[in-house]
Amino acid sequence: MPAIISIVGKSGSGKTTLIEKLIPVLKQRGYRIGTIKHAAHGIAVDKKGKDSWRHKAAGADTVVLASPEAISMIKDFKATVLDDFEKYFDDVDLVITEGFKTGDKPKIEIYRSSAHQEPLCLDDKDLIAFVTDSTFRTRVPTFGLEDIEKLADLIEDKFIRVRAPILGVKP
Repeated sequence: MPAIISIVGKSGSGKTTLIEKLIPVLKQRGYRIGTIKHAAHGIAVDKKGKDSWRHKAAGADTVVLASPEAISMIKDFKATVLDDFEKYFDDVDLVITEGFKTGDKPKIEIYRSSAHQEPLCLDDKDLIAFVTDSTFRTRVPTFGLEDIEKLADLIEDKFIRVRAPILGVKP
């Protein structure tokens, strides 16, 4: 199974932007990347009235939208921990989650001083890196908001390369 890391931070801190910058760097290095977005308030993927919505509304437990280029799945699923999702990511080298701040996976916190008074997870035992525009001192490696290559180096060294001999991932 792939390594899973979580990008965490308070609302408006830039989690999605950080992930958008990180994925292309890791892809350029030859890795396959999956993502999971935590949606605490539920999701609405399908539009009311569409055939797939009608299938789900009729009681289907799983609905797959299939095209020649991609699939999308809507599935009844009771996940309690991130490990419950691993079975859906057997074809990637790394899974990056957005959110899951209370999970037990390695975390990278993004913190913007202009958006919040203090960080979210500095005392979290699973915190492995801190991305910020502030001068906060942390016990973990700290990166600037644009230090994406260096952050990717850390992820590659600690979470992808160490798995390479076991999984056949490109070193």
